This record gives sequence, C-alpha cells and structure tokens, in this order.
Amino acid sequence: MICEKIGKVVKGLGGLYEVRVFGSSAKEVISCRAKGSLHRDEKIILVGDNVRVTVDTDTPDGVVISEILPRKNELIRPPLSNLDYIFIVFAVKKPSPVLETVDKLTAIAHHNEIMPVIVITKADLDEELAREYAEIYRKSNFSVFVTSGESGEGTGELKKFIGENVTGSKTAAFAGASGVGKSTLMNCLFDTLTLKTSEISKKIERGRHTTRHVEIFDISECEDTGFLADTPGFSLIDFSRFDFFGVDELEAAFPDIAVYKGMCRYSDCAHLGESAAECAVAKALESGEIQPTRLESYRAIYRVLKDKKNYD
Repeated sequence: MICEKIGKVVKGLGGLYEVRVFGSSAKEVISCRAKGSLHRDEKIILVGDNVRVTVDTDTPDGVVISEILPRKNELIRPPLSNLDYIFIVFAVKKPSPVLETVDKLTAIAHHNEIMPVIVITKADLDEELAREYAEIYRKSNFSVFVTSGESGEGTGELKKFIGENVTGSKTAAFAGASGVGKSTLMNCLFDTLTLKTSEISKKIERGRHTTRHVEIFDISECEDTGFLADTPGFSLIDFSRFDFFGVDELEAAFPDIAVYKGMCRYSDCAHLGESAAECAVAKALESGEIQPTRLESYRAIYRVLKDKKNYD
C-alpha cells in the first residue's frame, strides 16, 4: 500500500530526516531518508523544507522524501528554508557584538523577503549600552526587544510578539553569534524547550557551540504559534566567499538607506562618502535620520561586493 504525506523537515543529521506532518492532530513526526533520485539530482534538503513523503508499506525502508516542494526562500547561513521571521540575537557584552555582522544578517533577511527582528540579550550587564543599541535599530525601523534570559526581562513582550506573528505554518529562526544566549532565551520563552546552554569563556569572551545543528521546534502546544528554529552560533558572515546577493541588490537590502534612492544629485551615487550637497544619504546621516553604524556596514559590504570576482 502506498500513501503520501506532506510535512516540514524539522531536523536532518547524517542523511536521516525528521518530518513534521501537516494536518496531523497527533503532531506526527516521520523519520526517513531521501529518495535516491534526489541525491542523483544533487538536490540538497534543508531544514525548513516542505516535502512530500512517500510511504510504501509493502517494501523494506519504504518511507522516503520523494519531493522537495517549491521554496519561497533559502539561506546559506544559517542553512534554512521557508522562513517568515528571523530573530537576530546579540548580547550587550560577553561577547561584545559586531554590528556589521548583525547588519549583514538583516540585509540577507531583507533580500530574501524575511522579516528581521532584533533581540538584544544580557541587558542586565549594561543597561545603558543596551538602550544605545536598541535606539540604533529602532531608529532604523526594526522591531527591537531588549531581554535578559537569566532574569526574564523583556521575554514577555517577545513571547507575545511571537504568539501574534509566528502563527499556523509560519517559521521563524533564532540566529546570532555563539554565546549570545539564544538557547537560554528560547528556554526562557517556552517551558517545553530544554536546549543545552554553556558558560562564556572568560579568556576570549566567546561561547561554545552548544547548538550543533539547525533544528525546528513545534511549540504550538504552549502558544498559538508555528515553528521556531535554533541555529548553531557563528562569528562572521563572509560576503566574499558566499553568494548572498550582488552589489546591485545591496541598497534594497538596507531599507533605511533605500528610502533615499533617486534623491542624490547623481543617479549612480553609491553613498560612499560623497558630500551632503550631492548625496541624500550623507545628508540624512548628518540630520540623524540614518544611523552611522548602519551606513558603515553598508559601505563595508559594498566594497567587498564591488571587488568580488564573478566566475560565472
């Protein structure tokens, strides 16, 4: 007997996948491998993929992923597909944030039509600095949450946001550098989660990668929400190595800068240091409408993409 089921890949390790079946009141999860033809076609299955699972009860090992359904988006880092929201997490201190990495993630999200949300953790370590970081991103039109996974500060507001926005089959991910407290925060948000956490190294102020792989959790039993993913921590995103997008697509990936498109004196203005009389972005920087760190990140990414060789 052969039947087919549609579901979402929530975990993948060593060629074995776990698929959460849609429309199953019992929250059915199927463990299976990919059909051989997918391997021959060199199709890579990502966590977050919606897939067709074929179940053949008349053959041994007759449960396989037979088709990857069309993706609305996919990310290289973290490797995920079909995201609606990405919660970009960074700590006030221990480890200190690299805002350029944060801004790279927001740009990648915008490019892939994923809603980025800024989550600042460990606010108890420096409340004033936490407010400064929050102000940067609020003035840049991001949703921002200032939290402490240890004390629970701000987690109620974040949990409410998730409950109101990550609903039904929508999928969101928590991403950021190792040691920023993603797993601690997620455990604080949802009682059913028991993600591993670790202490920060006092010598290098970095955390160990307690999350070893991307995994999606179905948390609808504790809130009217969809799917949440925890991702391995990382310290950088390399635009020179990976093809996230091209230089011509960069401006659109920074909506707070793209709003000034067509307002500069010269149509080919790249906003790399022209005077305020010639560049609308430079003028907006002077008036405080654009945040300095955001423009610095844009310019840094621009230079990398401009110098990047195209081997196509």
